Amino acid sequence: MKQVTLALIFCIMTTCALEQTVAQATADAPDLAVPESKRTVFGLYLTSAEAYAKWKADSDGVTIIDVRSPEEYVFVGHPEMAWNIPVELVAYESAGESWRLTMKSNPEFVAQVKKVVQDTDTVLVICRSGSRSAAASNLLAEAGFKQVFNVTDGVEGDKVDDPESVFHGKRLKNGWKNAGLPWTYDVDPARMQLPANAAEQQ
Repeated sequence: MKQVTLALIFCIMTTCALEQTVAQATADAPDLAVPESKRTVFGLYLTSAEAYAKWKADSDGVTIIDVRSPEEYVFVGHPEMAWNIPVELVAYESAGESWRLTMKSNPEFVAQVKKVVQDTDTVLVICRSGSRSAAASNLLAEAGFKQVFNVTDGVEGDKVDDPESVFHGKRLKNGWKNAGLPWTYDVDPARMQLPANAAEQQ
């Protein structure tokens, strides 16, 4: 009986030690908790709630850039304080007698970001759900930016993955809007940086 008790105690202690090791490893390497498609070379990640708190604590020193298309920024809504500098633009291409929607890279993205912030500034990049903002963050890294955070749950959040739920496939899992953070449909044209040849992208 004593041996069983000692073995049980040993197992509990070993399990606790393992859990602490995993927790520490995750804290030291936050990439482990971030899906591959949302990872960046910076390795700097925030949830929407964390991003809002960071901006609120230093609204003069922190800039939020929404890299979604202008259509999303306007019609889906956006964080009240966010600039819109799209990393991709919606394009409409002829496919015989019909049209198809595609996304094309914004060749002026980095140049437009540089009009708004310095490469040493703290920048929080947000998109729909964290993947385009990761790509945009990596472009800024290549351009010499130093402090760029990817907002991993984006404006709309991740999809609910529950076939039994009426919300299955809907972006209601997390994200800026679902967290009850301040957002708006109102548009300030001065906070939208669009490429000079945007019309040519259509």
